[in-house]
Amino acid sequence: MFDLRNKKALITGAGSGIGKAIAQTLASAGARIWILERQEEGARATADAIKAVGGKAEFAIVDVSDAGEVSRLSPLLPAFDIVVNNAGIGHVGDLNSTSSEDLDRLFAVNVRGAFNICKAFVPALLDNKRGSVINIASVGGIVAVRERLAYTTTKFAVVGLTKALALDHSHTGVRFNCICPGRVLTPFVEARLAEYPDPKAAYQEMAATQLNGRMARPEEIAAAALYLASDESAMVTGSSLMVDGGWTAGK
Repeated sequence: MFDLRNKKALITGAGSGIGKAIAQTLASAGARIWILERQEEGARATADAIKAVGGKAEFAIVDVSDAGEVSRLSPLLPAFDIVVNNAGIGHVGDLNSTSSEDLDRLFAVNVRGAFNICKAFVPALLDNKRGSVINIASVGGIVAVRERLAYTTTKFAVVGLTKALALDHSHTGVRFNCICPGRVLTPFVEARLAEYPDPKAAYQEMAATQLNGRMARPEEIAAAALYLASDESAMVTGSSLMVDGGWTAGK
């Protein structure tokens, strides 16, 4: 059993989907949760759901892409044992349909956002000589995904950021890992599927990239985060944990 009692966890983008599942899963293992979100409604809903079952959760509103906002917030929060960089956005497009503004927008959230959070909160972990930092990357950070040029580029950068942090700082006792999900059936994806003339066929087409023929549930990604957050993964650092249903098995 993974025991996170007496540990404090910060999770960005936890208002819905994978981030919400991670927050609830870590809370169920005993961690006290702080949710960092841009949207108050989602952040409050996640915190309330955790507290409704006896967990401990608080939230703060912040744009992770804004280094000034993050740096002003960090002194107001406690030192954390677990930091999960989950906030991220996507864009559909190849070179012809991706603008420089699109690329900048994704870099601001997916890469600079994770960097800003690490810059503000990881020094306390390093001072304490313990802790776990988990970056949510993607299968698109390991292999290119068609018509996801900006997304793939930024997720490769998240994997690189994770490895660089591990190489530079893991001698301190702090571990740095990333999770690389394949397709996940989040509320956002469910809403997009509902827009297709045949949602079931659209689901099957999207899920076909994964050898097991289905999309992951957010809770399955959260289970991987629980392992990496726990002391049971003490020998794991600098890794990219694939939770992709076998998508990259033959790559």
